[in-house]
Amino acid sequence: MDVLFATTNPAKVRRFKLPLEEEGINLLSISNIGKKIDVKEDGRDALENAIIKARAYYNLTKLITIGMDDNLFIEGIPDDKQPGTFVRRVNGKELNDDEMIEYYSNLVKEHGGKLKAKWVYGIAICNGKEEKTLTWNKSHFYLTDKQNSKRNPGYPLDSISISPKFNKYFVELTAEEKLEINKESSETEVIKFLIDNIK
Repeated sequence: MDVLFATTNPAKVRRFKLPLEEEGINLLSISNIGKKIDVKEDGRDALENAIIKARAYYNLTKLITIGMDDNLFIEGIPDDKQPGTFVRRVNGKELNDDEMIEYYSNLVKEHGGKLKAKWVYGIAICNGKEEKTLTWNKSHFYLTDKQNSKRNPGYPLDSISISPKFNKYFVELTAEEKLEINKESSETEVIKFLIDNIK
């Protein structure tokens, strides 16, 4: 069964592809279908943006579609600097991976060099009849102004994010350490939600 993930982010697709394939679900991305539309992500939070993306791409392709969005909240910075739903869009500009690393490491530097942060996620499945939704968040982590030289394409902030559990940059975590963090942050529940609501 083909299911579209309404994203151009290869890291997001990799995150769910294997467990879904094991259940007979072939996860496609926007690059696989060769059609990209300009979706206005003007929701109030991650869940609303996930629904907007899922609906837009379902209407375009008529494939069951997953939409996902994430919000970033950083302690110790003013409200007008909070990324929220605009993690990649700063002052009206869409940032590439390197620009994101530069912008956020400078922001953290302005406020002491190390700040506590948290991701809040929303995911939606649109099948043309209804939308199924889920929201969750990961445990807190730290953003630092010191950049790691390693990169995780699609998840650039992993180069300036530190896991308090392992005291390592996210880009340095082993597969086992990532699995442990994901288990603690509802990742298995998210995969179960996807499987239960797609099949």
